[in-house]
Amino acid sequence: MTAELVRGQNHPLSQSRLEIRISAGTPIVAAAALGDEDGRIHGVEWVAHPGAPTRPGLEVSRQAAADHRLAVDLDAMADAIHRVSVLLALPAPGSGPGTARFGAVAAPFVAVTGLDGAEVASYTLTGLEAESAVVALELYRRQGAWKVRAVGQGYAGGLAELLTDQGLPEAVQLAGTINEAVARGLARSVQAPLPRPADGDRSRQAAAPAFGPDQGGIAPQGAPGPVQPSYGGQPAGGPGQGGPQPAYGGAGADSSAATGGGPVDYSHPGRRSSAPPPPPPAAPQARPGQPAQPVAGDATGWSMEERLYNQVWGMFEDLARTTAAYRSAVDFAESRMDRELEQALSDPRSRIGGQGDAAREAARARHTQLVEQAREVLDRDLAQLVAEAEVVEPALPMAFARWDNPVWHAYRAPMEIPMALRLGDLRLPEAERIRIPMLLRLPLERGLWIDSGRTDSLDGSFTDSHDMRRLAMETAVAHAARLLAVYPAGEFTVHVIDPAGSGAQALAPLTQTGVLAAPPAQGAAGVTDVLGRLTQRVDLVQMALRGGAPDALPPGFDTSQQLLIVNDFPHGFDDRAVNQLRYLADEGPSVGVHLMMVADREESAGYGPLLDPLWRSLLRLTAVPDDHLADPWVGHAWTYEPPLVPPGSQVLHQVLTQVAAARRSWNR
Repeated sequence: MTAELVRGQNHPLSQSRLEIRISAGTPIVAAAALGDEDGRIHGVEWVAHPGAPTRPGLEVSRQAAADHRLAVDLDAMADAIHRVSVLLALPAPGSGPGTARFGAVAAPFVAVTGLDGAEVASYTLTGLEAESAVVALELYRRQGAWKVRAVGQGYAGGLAELLTDQGLPEAVQLAGTINEAVARGLARSVQAPLPRPADGDRSRQAAAPAFGPDQGGIAPQGAPGPVQPSYGGQPAGGPGQGGPQPAYGGAGADSSAATGGGPVDYSHPGRRSSAPPPPPPAAPQARPGQPAQPVAGDATGWSMEERLYNQVWGMFEDLARTTAAYRSAVDFAESRMDRELEQALSDPRSRIGGQGDAAREAARARHTQLVEQAREVLDRDLAQLVAEAEVVEPALPMAFARWDNPVWHAYRAPMEIPMALRLGDLRLPEAERIRIPMLLRLPLERGLWIDSGRTDSLDGSFTDSHDMRRLAMETAVAHAARLLAVYPAGEFTVHVIDPAGSGAQALAPLTQTGVLAAPPAQGAAGVTDVLGRLTQRVDLVQMALRGGAPDALPPGFDTSQQLLIVNDFPHGFDDRAVNQLRYLADEGPSVGVHLMMVADREESAGYGPLLDPLWRSLLRLTAVPDDHLADPWVGHAWTYEPPLVPPGSQVLHQVLTQVAAARRSWNR
């Protein structure tokens, strides 16, 4: 199954010899940079580009075209090479036809494939605007295994700015060399293929000759069928594109020559469609002076799910931005008032009589005016966000929806893994009416820690330790149920460690419906058994991936994603079990083994700093509202609210019953 990546997501690579296929709506220059462990490029010899298309284990296209195929042999990389970055750039002005920014063309599409043409991972570079160069994706080495990560980092300054950011000292000179290579005609573009004749007209038509470097015709270019790339010297199919090319020009050349009688297929084999995605729904035209009416799914994306995901994060950014502006305005008003009051008090003549009082009143009045103006702007923005939330929330798909959304009452096991999962809501104190869904990308890249140690909440209420443990375990069960529900049948497995059996009541929805892989493990022996099996699983998968033999796993090996819920840690855990737990937290996510801890950190203080890496590797969530989450952009402390099931609702039991039925059907 192809992994469709979004920006920042990674995916393991089980093959060492790969093709990277690039498809764009305009001719672009493709290059690749080799980086060390820190991602730095040490010299121009570490970059493959149209002027120098081959490096050890790497070969790029010699053409500036709308379609490219790059050949990569990871086994041929030197030990000092830890990253291979795929770079895309628009031809510089004067280097050939094209446009000056990616925002004016269709989003480029990049796919990593095996030698048989089967896609491993793909990435559509959406969201580019003024950028003329971009790091599309990178292959990187981690603990001996290679992965691919979608990067999508764009640069308005072109190749020179991109290469400078990668740490290359000769960035400007190399960018000039690449542009000169394009201008000299080392990279050629070809004319568009002739239109396909109608069904009733199959007569051959001569193709127009290829354009030279001083001529202006450009169009997407492709090579039909899977191609075996070479890894040094000339590409396997001839110069230029690393594969057989359709014939252009010359005596008898025609559009059917490359395929033995049929028309050439110029569509990218991994693209969802040859056309860009349909436009998002348009909002009704607003009345003069009124804001536009919000519409669910009006963000960019190839599917409604992706559009809603991007729209939710756009709402998050808008709320963060407008709140930051309000706080900044209030801080400015207060500092200005303090300065004016200090000036009034520093003058001895204004300390006596009405002059000083008037100055102080004027300072306070200006402060009030500035704060009211800032609040007015904030309220206007919040009203727009509230209106948007009211239309977005009911339209969210199951994985993004709250438990009280009616979509759960029509639950059926999905056929595909969703983009993300809702883990709760986020809000800010200035905007109590707005709840932004907290979406976490799937598959999980880090474990979860449900903190059972808090004894008070933001509203001042007091919760004793017993209730906190119960609430934390119920929250963990709700998270696990949602993960089980959004994965296709048979692709997600849950294990539970409950050494003392204290979580039996909270675990009832999982145990009674039969969705667990086995009954919750209890006692020291149960802890040892479950941890031993999961650590062995991680070792086996890692060895298979590093050896390039993912099919060599034992017969009957469960390839589904695994989740381990640990309750009452550290009770029932010895030193060996603690080390196994740390190992699962560090190495498990890369091979599909995830950890969910329900624990109080203070209770494990006896281990000292030994467990600090464990807590840092997990995403901390709480069973009561808490303002412990901060965004990296403006530093707001966001209040996290857990995804609670409505009191008295049977939705959890109904959904898990459907999950269990789908699992039984799958296993038949």
